[in-house]
Amino acid sequence: MTHKPVRFIDEPIEVAFDRPTLLEKTPNCPDSIIWEGKVFRVSEMLASWVDYQRRGRMRRNMQPQHAEVAAQRGRGGVGRFFFQVRVNTGQIFEIYYDRSPKDVDDRKGAWVLVSEWGEG
Repeated sequence: MTHKPVRFIDEPIEVAFDRPTLLEKTPNCPDSIIWEGKVFRVSEMLASWVDYQRRGRMRRNMQPQHAEVAAQRGRGGVGRFFFQVRVNTGQIFEIYYDRSPKDVDDRKGAWVLVSEWGEG
């Protein structure tokens, strides 16, 4: 069955894991999503992928031959880990973890709810 986006959301979320991930900056699919005060339990991971594309200032601070290697395996806090999940309400969400540090005090990265998808 194919899925298509039905609503663009692009909002920060919190996530929860039943067991802690081994590597904080290389997470597995979360077990729960907390968005707008509601807890959505992940019932199925439909897809996952990684994007190591460098953005903003990070795009300009590397020699081309090194940037090519970094785009394949990531480097220095660069990368987004995407998951398309079905939650306990039947909704399908696309989420990602952006592992780039926001500033010196916030080096952990952030989770984002990108969009809601529908079947069709």
